[in-house]
Amino acid sequence: MKNIVAGREPVTATEFIELALGIDLELFTGTATESPMDRAARLDVAHEVLAELRESDPETAAYAESLMRTLPLKQPRPSGRRPRRTVRRPVNGSPARTAVAA
Repeated sequence: MKNIVAGREPVTATEFIELALGIDLELFTGTATESPMDRAARLDVAHEVLAELRESDPETAAYAESLMRTLPLKQPRPSGRRPRRTVRRPVNGSPARTAVAA
């Protein structure tokens, strides 16, 4: 039997929680790459949502509040890598040569 929430089929446990509870987990957990200004704005909205949740659904509010105490998940690094630079040292008195390898 498939789990379908609001006409959507969640693929991950996180998606299932988001659909079942009706909250965006990232709103309460944040991201590792957000700026201090983005974090402040996100937390302002999260506190407003929490206030409404406490009135309508205290259990979901407690879960969302616990999410705010967790660290954000680290975002994957960009795939573009910087080239590695190497310097060759002179061997047995030969002149120094410098090479850059990609």
